[in-house]
Amino acid sequence: MTTDRILLERVEYLLSLADKALKTQFTTEDSFFVHYHVNNEPFNEFATASLSFIVNLYSDKHPYYLRFKEAVNDPTPQCVQAGKGIIGSIKAEIEKGWLITIKGLVSAEIFTDFLETAEYLLEQKYKDAAAVIIGSTLEEHLKQLCRKNSIDVEDLRKGKPVPKKADTINAELSNATVYNKLDQKNITAWLDLRNKAAHGKYKEYTQEQVETMLKGVMEFMTRNAI
Repeated sequence: MTTDRILLERVEYLLSLADKALKTQFTTEDSFFVHYHVNNEPFNEFATASLSFIVNLYSDKHPYYLRFKEAVNDPTPQCVQAGKGIIGSIKAEIEKGWLITIKGLVSAEIFTDFLETAEYLLEQKYKDAAAVIIGSTLEEHLKQLCRKNSIDVEDLRKGKPVPKKADTINAELSNATVYNKLDQKNITAWLDLRNKAAHGKYKEYTQEQVETMLKGVMEFMTRNAI
């Protein structure tokens, strides 16, 4: 199941919570006005679950989060409808691919900066530092591909999350047919070269091999964009 599908299922669940709250609508009266309410329990369930979803998807600084927190602050039909509208806007972003596109563009820009730094280091004959940067950039790109394709980047050990090794991530991406076995083999070789550089085994690879690695990683990341 793709990330978009998982997010949309969560959005549909939140919208169903809003509808559930709206079905509990009731009124109270005073001397002057009729007041409309919904039951506290379904209201709190909708509000809390929605805030958790928004902050995890965006951040607590994002306009969606700030607007939702401001607008959905009282168990009334009006507040629930306001929250439902915000969740609906998020749904539209996901359906039209804007969410993944924005994240992908930001990641691509950051990765390009790192690879340009590695290219400069190679021009200056600093092959070892370049190899570490290229390999680390590749590893982070693999993690982003995992997130895009709903593959966990952590394992639980004794109840605590532990990051998966790069080789494990590489194998899982290949097994999920995110890319082919030839790509997997190339990535294994690139990660091995990175590890040699990181552990001071500088004589076990050449400047030319790092230059080839840079070209290969750039081509792979272009074909397998986030």
